[in-house]
This record gives sequence, C-alpha cells and structure tokens, in this order.
Amino acid sequence: MRVLVPEGLEFEAKSGADPIAEILKKSKTIAVVGLSSNPVRPSHGVTEYMQSVGYRIIPVNPNEREVLGEKSYARLEEVPEKIEIVNVFRRAEEVPAVVESAIRIGAKVVWMQSGVENEAAAEKALAAGLVVVEDACILVEHRRRAEELKR
Repeated sequence: MRVLVPEGLEFEAKSGADPIAEILKKSKTIAVVGLSSNPVRPSHGVTEYMQSVGYRIIPVNPNEREVLGEKSYARLEEVPEKIEIVNVFRRAEEVPAVVESAIRIGAKVVWMQSGVENEAAAEKALAAGLVVVEDACILVEHRRRAEELKR
C-alpha cells in the first residue's frame, strides 16, 4: 500500500496522523469505477460493505444500469453530484483515464484497490492536489479502523 498526500493538507500536519482514517472520516461519497452487479465480483462485495456502513455509493460502469440499488453512470463526468473518493476497480493500464476524469470532476481522493498501481497516474493525481491510495482495499482499511471511525 502506498498513500500520497499533497503538501498542505490539514491532516498531514498533525503528528502521527493516519491519512486513511482521515479520508474515511471526512469523505462520505464514493464513486466506484468498475463496480459490477455480479455478487461474486470483488467490486460488488467491497462496495456493498462500504454502503452498509453509511457511505453514499455511485456506480460508474458503462455496462451496468443499476448496482446495489443505485443508478450506474458510464463515466465520472456524468455523475450529477459531488464525488469525494474515486475507488478504482480497473486494471492498472486503465487508471490514467480514470485519474484524468477524477481531476476534471474535482474529486478529493483516488483510491486504487488491492493489486492496482500506476505510478505515473498517481503522480499526476498528486500534482493536481488529490490524495492517492494505491494497492489497498478500502473495505480492509475501513475494518482496521472501525473503532476509531466510530468516534
């Protein structure tokens, strides 16, 4: 797992601050790029969990109409509401286009799921002021901090 935080973000200044906990506390809207309606797919189970613990989920997948009771959009740019976290369930080579979209819509965080890393895209997102999480499962990281997040 790698977390990149732009200089000057408030939680970066706190001694010993956990940027993952701060992201999960402050952000409540997650667009999930590559979210599948197939319950055996990792994107479905991870997102179902995040929805169950109170996050607003927005599916982004041109092959889906609705996932987990939410309307699916073909592209991030089509989502009519503010997105805080862009959670990426796509192959590494597809991440640069997702990062471009995340920058255009003003997202705060690009979160690449376990096994997904793209250094060039991560650096571009960081340079644009986004927090970047690479190669980490948002469900696992949320569960690790569940007690802290309740406070």
